[in-house]
Amino acid sequence: MKHQNTLAELLAIMVKLRDPDTGCPWDIKQDFKSIVPHTLEEAYEVADCIEKGDFSELQNELGDLLFQVIFYAQLANEQGLFDFNDVVAGLNSKLVRRHPHVFSEQQALTDQQLSEQYQAIKAQERAAKVVPHTSSLWQDIPANLPSLSKAKKIQQRVAGLGFDWPSYHGALDKVAEEVDEVKEALAVDPHSAHSAEEVGDLLFATVNVARHIKRDPEQLLRAANDKFSVRFEKVQAYLAERGQSLDTATLEQMDAAWEAIKKPV
Repeated sequence: MKHQNTLAELLAIMVKLRDPDTGCPWDIKQDFKSIVPHTLEEAYEVADCIEKGDFSELQNELGDLLFQVIFYAQLANEQGLFDFNDVVAGLNSKLVRRHPHVFSEQQALTDQQLSEQYQAIKAQERAAKVVPHTSSLWQDIPANLPSLSKAKKIQQRVAGLGFDWPSYHGALDKVAEEVDEVKEALAVDPHSAHSAEEVGDLLFATVNVARHIKRDPEQLLRAANDKFSVRFEKVQAYLAERGQSLDTATLEQMDAAWEAIKKPV
C-alpha cells in the first residue's frame, strides 16, 4: 500500500525533531506540561472544522492532533515510561474490553443496554485502579475538564448508578425549580455568594436537560454563541444602514434592530 510506511516515517520525524544536537530548538525544550495548551487548541480546531462542515481542512487538523499524541509518546519514550506502540496496544485492549457485544458475545443491544454495559465496564476499570484516599467515583474525570463537560460526566456517572430522572421531564422541572431559587436569592442580594451558588445550580440542572435529550452541552453552547454573534453582527449592519452605530445607538434602538433582524424575510 502507498501509505503503509507513513506512521514509521512520522515516528522517525518526531525523533529527529527532538534530537538534542540536530533537532528543532522549540521541540527540544518542550515537556509534557508545555504542550498541553497546544493539544487543547488542536482538539478545538478539529471540533470547529466538523461543526462548520469544513471537511477539506479536517484532514490537516486531524494530522495536527495526531502529532500531539506522537509528541507525548516520544517524551514518554525518552523517559522510559512507554512508547507509541504501548499507547496503541493499550487502546486496542481497551476497545475490545469495552465492546464485548462485538468481539465476544456478538449480540445486538439497545442504546440503553449499551449505556448500562459501558458504565458497568467503566466501574470495573475504576475499581481496578483506585488511588488510595480518593473516591473511585470521580478519579478518572479530569479536574480541568471544561465545566459543562465535567457536569455531564458527573451526571452520567451517577445515572449509571441509578440516580437519575426517568426522562427529560424531571430534569426540566428541576430547571424550573432552580430558576425560582435564583430569583429568590437575587431578590435578597444579587451579589451574594448564595446568589452565585444558585446560578451554578441552574447551570448544572440545564446540563442535565441537554444530557437527557442526547445532546452535548459544550456543543450546544458553542452553537448558541455562534448564533448570537451572527445575529449581533446583523444588528450592527442594520443600524449602519440607517446611519447609526453600536457606539451611539441606545439600548432601545439596538433592541428594535435585534427584533427586526429576527423576523423572517
